[in-house]
Amino acid sequence: MTKIGKFNKLQIIREVDFGVYLDGQNLGDILLPKKYVPKNYKLNDFVIAFIYTDSEDRIIATTETPLATVDDFALLKVVTVSSAGAFLDWGLSKDLLVPFSEQNKKMKKGQSYVVKLFLDEKTNRVAASSKLEKFLSTDFPDELEIGQEVDLLISDESELGFTAVIDNLYLGMIYKNEVYEPLKTGGRKKGFIKKVREDGKIDVTLYKAGYGKVTTLSDKIISKLKENDGFISVTDKSSPDVIYQLFGASKKTYKKAVGALYKKRVISLEEEGIRLKG
Repeated sequence: MTKIGKFNKLQIIREVDFGVYLDGQNLGDILLPKKYVPKNYKLNDFVIAFIYTDSEDRIIATTETPLATVDDFALLKVVTVSSAGAFLDWGLSKDLLVPFSEQNKKMKKGQSYVVKLFLDEKTNRVAASSKLEKFLSTDFPDELEIGQEVDLLISDESELGFTAVIDNLYLGMIYKNEVYEPLKTGGRKKGFIKKVREDGKIDVTLYKAGYGKVTTLSDKIISKLKENDGFISVTDKSSPDVIYQLFGASKKTYKKAVGALYKKRVISLEEEGIRLKG
C-alpha cells in the first residue's frame, strides 16, 4: 500500500511531456515531475519516491529527501507565518504547515521547534504539531526499568529543566541541576531512566547511576591530559567555573573522578595540577 508522507517503491507506468506517472496502487497514478525523473529510466522501472501533496493539494511524488517524514519527531525552522499558521522548512519545495491549533506556543519566524509530523487523513496533507503530548503514550510505562538506557530528543527548556522525547514513545524530564553539559533543543542524546512516577511521568538522567557518570568524566580527564602532554593545571582548589568549562561537570563530580583515578594509580596529584602516569 502506498503511503502519503513516506518513501515508497513505485513503478513507472506512463510517460508525459512534464514527467512520468507512477503506479500509486491505492492512491491511483501519481505524477513524478520531469526534474525528479532519474536519467536513463525505462518504463516499468521502479523508483524510490516520497509522496505528499503539492500546493494545489494534488498527490505528487518527488525524489528529494525531506528532513523528516510522517511519524518522525524533528527540529525544524519556521520560514514564514500566515493566517493559516506557521510554515516550516522540511527540505521540500512546499513548506510544512503547523496550524495554530497544533502550536504548543505561538511560533515565530526564524525560530526552530521540535515537532511531530502527522498525516491529516481528511485532507491527505502532511502537517506538523508542537503539541508533542498528543502523540506520546500517557499509559503507565511498565516496560521501562530504572537505569534502562534510552534515546532522547531534547524538545524544550524550562526553569525546571529540559523535556525530552524518550524512544519516540514517551515524554520525560531532565532536571537542570543534574545537567553537567550544554544541551540544545533538537539535540539527541543517550540517557537513562531515573524514575517512573505513579502518574506515569518519567524522570531521566544523562548519566548512569552511581559511578557511571564518574567513569565517563574519568575518560574525559584522561583524554584532556593526553591532549596536554600528560599534565593539566587544575586542582581541588580550582574554581567550579574553570572545572565546568573544561569538563562540563560540577566540582564535586570532578573531585570524585580524580579520586577514583588516583586510587587506580592512573594519575599523580601535584601542587600545581594533576599528571598522567606512565
